[in-house]
Amino acid sequence: MADVTDVAFRRIISKYSDISHVTYTEFVSADGLMLAPEVGRKKLLKDLEYSEDERPIVAQFFTSRPEIMEKAAELALELGFDGVDINMGCPDKSVEKQGAGAALIKNSKLAQELILAAKRGVSGKIPVSVKTRLGYNKDELEEFLPALLEAEPAVITIHARTRKEMSKVPARWARVKRAVEIRDYFMSQFREKSSSSKSPRVSSSVETDSARLFSEDFSPSNQSKTLIFGNGDVESIEDAYKKAEETGCDGVMLGRAIFGNPFLFASHEPTWEKRLEVLAEHTALFEEKLGDIKSFAVMKKHFKSYLSFVALAKEDLAWHQAVKNLREELMLAENASRAVRMVNDFLVKYN
Repeated sequence: MADVTDVAFRRIISKYSDISHVTYTEFVSADGLMLAPEVGRKKLLKDLEYSEDERPIVAQFFTSRPEIMEKAAELALELGFDGVDINMGCPDKSVEKQGAGAALIKNSKLAQELILAAKRGVSGKIPVSVKTRLGYNKDELEEFLPALLEAEPAVITIHARTRKEMSKVPARWARVKRAVEIRDYFMSQFREKSSSSKSPRVSSSVETDSARLFSEDFSPSNQSKTLIFGNGDVESIEDAYKKAEETGCDGVMLGRAIFGNPFLFASHEPTWEKRLEVLAEHTALFEEKLGDIKSFAVMKKHFKSYLSFVALAKEDLAWHQAVKNLREELMLAENASRAVRMVNDFLVKYN
């Protein structure tokens, strides 16, 4: 997520996680990486900085130019990423004007070309995946998904809303189940066609699972089907497992659930004190890693989310008012050191 899962937040998440998961970077402009002047490129490369603790880690790109996608995929491979993901669902107008993001739902041929270009770029050494939506102005799953499947990405993540709906309506997980059915039907037809062909395509009968996608011996020949992941309104790890079981999807992507909650992939519930300590740690790390690149205002979007969990620690009105006051003060903080001082003062007063 742009300005959310940056290098600082991902570092914090990995530090406090003990449940296995796959990490994705912010979506990064492939055009910028390849065409921007050195100063701009350096800033974008910061979005691709990661630590070994974050593995498996996937680099997510957006572009509408296959030749640029191929080069970006090559770069991801050189940087040691475990996978490449192509964003085909972002509704941002500036991204869509480039023919990228959700605009690709209206151009299935180009979408296919981008997948194939990324696969050329990684030379079969790491998986290529796609994140998209049910459709653009309307649900077009039955038309768009088969087109993506033809290009054989390793994973297709379906955000169970259309571009027009944004996040204003509940995610329709029944359509994720339908995506699994479409995938299964497509693969059965493909196998039938391959078996009757005079020159059948070589493929492995070994089933691929999400963990194996990021193993060292990954190769397209080891993959027997494209995996379907679901996304949208997933509140917790437990909710993710439930939705996976109900729909039959191969995995679940969590987005907003991580907001202010780097303990999402932790097997224990932290105290409110620990949440505030980590908020201060996150704030300081943001300054260290991104202070010369991004505005401190970016960090402020995390404050409300962190503190919403802190407020739940107690039910009395005085506590909720105190947390509210801290949030208002933090929103006025001009820099990281000031914000950290505010948090520490609160801890001393109420601990």
